Amino acid sequence: MSKQIAIVTGGGAGLGLAITKKLVEQGVQVIAIGRNEEKLKAASTSFGELCDYRVADLKDLASIPALIDEIKKTYGKIDILVNNAGINMKKDFVEVTDEDFFNVIQTNLSSVFAVSREVVKYMLAASAGSIVNISSMAAQYGIPRVIAYSAAKTGIEGMTRAMATELSPLGIRINCVAPGFIKTDMTATALDADPERKNKVFSRTPMGKMGEPEDVAEAVYFLCSPASNYVTGVVMPVDGGNSIGF
Repeated sequence: MSKQIAIVTGGGAGLGLAITKKLVEQGVQVIAIGRNEEKLKAASTSFGELCDYRVADLKDLASIPALIDEIKKTYGKIDILVNNAGINMKKDFVEVTDEDFFNVIQTNLSSVFAVSREVVKYMLAASAGSIVNISSMAAQYGIPRVIAYSAAKTGIEGMTRAMATELSPLGIRINCVAPGFIKTDMTATALDADPERKNKVFSRTPMGKMGEPEDVAEAVYFLCSPASNYVTGVVMPVDGGNSIGF
């Protein structure tokens, strides 16, 4: 995969940073997209010449076509897309405003569609490509107080299957990874403020521990590598058994 070109959204922190690191280690040229230039620059400096970045707020859907077009013109092609960028919001259902809901959907779902659409245009010309979407346990079962996040991640899983059936005959594979509770700043913020939820997470996770960002990165790499050439349309939980825990 040494000549592959990959885009990782949200590639400067958390799961995205681990995914970027894994791909770079495998000789893939990665363009990390995110809003925080400081974090992106730090990643690029740390990972070397195979890690480039673009600063962008993907909630601005109108800016996405030009962004993807510029990346394609710079690197000549796009082989891999990892749709990882996302935000969370924890609120009681009746307190969630229309604007709250819209903002999460726009960032976590609408941008995934828009980025994928633009990248697929170039993948179709090559009759090849791999897209990996990042879902969540919030799409596997009900979690209270994250209605917009749950709706967005459930939408991503449906979109993964729909894209796979339409695009796989044309040479493009689309898969999805559904992380469980992984050690990231976002998860720590959510769980540390809610001891009851934190205890519930561990009680229903058969492996009895939280995952590492690298666990998710390994799964993503498998799904966008030749090792998974006959795999498309799957949602792969990486969750220590949480989604099947009692």
